[in-house]
Amino acid sequence: MTISIRSLGLGTLFAIGLSGSATAQSPDQVTLRYLASHGSISAHELAAELGYFDGTGIKLENVGYASGGPESLFGLASGSVDIGSAATAAVINSIASGNDFVAAYPTNGINEQVKSIFYVLEDSPIRSIEDIAGKTIAVNTLGAHLDYAVREALHSKGLPQNAANLVAVPGPQLEQTLRSKQVDIAAVGYWQATFNGQIVDNGGVRAIFDDTDVLGEIAGGFAVLRRDFVEEHPEAARSFVDQSARAADWSRENPEEARALLAKILEKRGENGALAKHWTGFGLRPGARATERDLDFWIGVLEREGSLPQGKYKASDLLLQTTASAAAN
Repeated sequence: MTISIRSLGLGTLFAIGLSGSATAQSPDQVTLRYLASHGSISAHELAAELGYFDGTGIKLENVGYASGGPESLFGLASGSVDIGSAATAAVINSIASGNDFVAAYPTNGINEQVKSIFYVLEDSPIRSIEDIAGKTIAVNTLGAHLDYAVREALHSKGLPQNAANLVAVPGPQLEQTLRSKQVDIAAVGYWQATFNGQIVDNGGVRAIFDDTDVLGEIAGGFAVLRRDFVEEHPEAARSFVDQSARAADWSRENPEEARALLAKILEKRGENGALAKHWTGFGLRPGARATERDLDFWIGVLEREGSLPQGKYKASDLLLQTTASAAAN
């Protein structure tokens, strides 16, 4: 079943109080602060660059970088940003924790073109998922997508989910950390295609598995807003989702133009714009649609781990269908 995301009615990650709301400049204009990701871009950032928010009353403001989804959600909960972005499992955990967030749209999809890849050096004895037990793996942050992908990979082979040692390494340092043998494996997230391309171009590495081997095709994560913003600015929230989805569709239909624009964005941030040539896109379905499996898969995993009570949550509880999407189903 395909569902268009518009809102979620439950709570969030850290069970801490919310403070503040999106900076309202007038009844018709709001500024949404967000944290960027090194070497990558979100569909809402792309929408802003394309001018899709012009006339909608929405202005985006980059206030720094996030090391990963948990940091982004923490910023959202504390009121220091107005847009969070996190892996699906982290979002579901946030719903169970009590803070009042809203999942706005899936930020990325995982498929054969857009995926997270786990690399070793060419001469490494590590050849399979079974071999990662007892090894050290560099991931961008703990408690997010790559962390859960490793746990699920180990579980799929009947191994303890904590059998590997995960360490947090910022994306720009992943390659150096692997080549200097500080870690056995470097995990390059689906959103880090620019770093992935650079690692492959420099040679001397090989992939042992990717997250599609473990998870199949699935949404990688969601953009998240606070409920108080959505309730105070329903039209702005709707425009935020619609224009972000429009930008994602544009990037899929115009990949070369999208890479050129990403290069400009990276250079504007002071990053290496040349890496944009490796960008593989958002991996989203048309219209940034989600399926029930995008959430039900991770709900099942979290129930199995004991992080969620059995049977309390299902995708239909978390996703609000629009009239059009409900009719399509």
